[in-house]
Amino acid sequence: MSQPAPPDLKTASSSSETWDPAAFDPPDFYDLDALLSDEATSIRDEARAFVTKEVQPIIEKHAQRAEFPRHLIPAFADHGFLGAPLPPEHGGEGHSNIAYGLIMQELERGDSGLRSFCSVTGALVMYPIWQYGSDAQKEHWLPALANGEAIGCFGLTEPDVGSNPAEMQTRARRDGDGWVLDGHKRWSTNATIADVAVIWAKDEDDTVRGFLVETDRDGVETPPIDDSWSLRAAVTSEVVLDGVRVPEAACLPGVSGLKGPLSCLTQARYGICWGTIGAAMACYDTARQHAQNREQFGQPIGGFQLMQERLVDMVQEITKAQLLNWRLGTLKDAGTMRPQQVSLAKRNNCQTALEVARSARQVLGGNGVTSMYPVMRHMNNLESVVTYEGTHEVHTLVVGEDLTGENAFV
Repeated sequence: MSQPAPPDLKTASSSSETWDPAAFDPPDFYDLDALLSDEATSIRDEARAFVTKEVQPIIEKHAQRAEFPRHLIPAFADHGFLGAPLPPEHGGEGHSNIAYGLIMQELERGDSGLRSFCSVTGALVMYPIWQYGSDAQKEHWLPALANGEAIGCFGLTEPDVGSNPAEMQTRARRDGDGWVLDGHKRWSTNATIADVAVIWAKDEDDTVRGFLVETDRDGVETPPIDDSWSLRAAVTSEVVLDGVRVPEAACLPGVSGLKGPLSCLTQARYGICWGTIGAAMACYDTARQHAQNREQFGQPIGGFQLMQERLVDMVQEITKAQLLNWRLGTLKDAGTMRPQQVSLAKRNNCQTALEVARSARQVLGGNGVTSMYPVMRHMNNLESVVTYEGTHEVHTLVVGEDLTGENAFV
């Protein structure tokens, strides 16, 4: 049975007048803009304008309907959001990593699902092809992915394997001049609409290898995971591989072992560090506007001490995270960034964004749980982001081992 369309969110309640997405005033308490290059600022502003004009007017309806706004994909490509830091000769834009981070920040200010689409495309699909693929693989896939003509997904996590990918059960066995893949991947963004999947599997020697698997091959199924309260404006799927035959040319020749998928995750986690703070900025600004416009007891609620404390705490934590991101970006651009540094930022920034979202929801009162404001949607999305690509606890142990030299995973 078809479901009725949600109401027009712009007219759901006059209370929505306490927040105007076009009046977004980004928190920059320490004038971090002064640290950015003109190029980075220009790229950020372009992404910010795109989100304000093209995303915010439609994203609540898409989330209510659990639909990904697929019509935005050509615009992602036109604005250079797909593979932004990769070299132009391989389909990218050649942007600095700080500029790339700012793109991820602005996209997630719109919705985590949009940042996930672009992050997966660039960091989990284009990056391994660029870094580990053959010339033929690069020529075939990278321009198409960058142009939005092809969609990719990444298959690492499995139903029974998450934080310890070394236990993956997906297998690849040689068969004549090719390979046969069997396995089951889960929590794969884009898979249901993807043209190609980057699949990580163990061969007969238990060596992890990467494969580029077209999703229209016999034996490939990509059922959606459609019962989630989080990332409802994204495509989240499984990838089932049942005797899937691929040629030798499908194997990524430049890497073997867990270094392959883990290096991709480092790239994607970097984007998450920036993206989550975009969500936090959106929640803070919604709460700020509401506090200035909502009157109770004869004055705006922003005039009460407890409301001011919430807003100050939000800006304080956002500012810390912005500084963390800026420094992480300078390290990445210098080629000296370590995965453990990304773990610290991912751990901190996901937690910060969740706390900001929860506090902003309190400022908005009962209406804060409705779709007239973006805060509850961001909060639910962040519950996924804090888990995927390394949980808070796993990143704690990564940093802990780096500090002490002791492996607490065992």
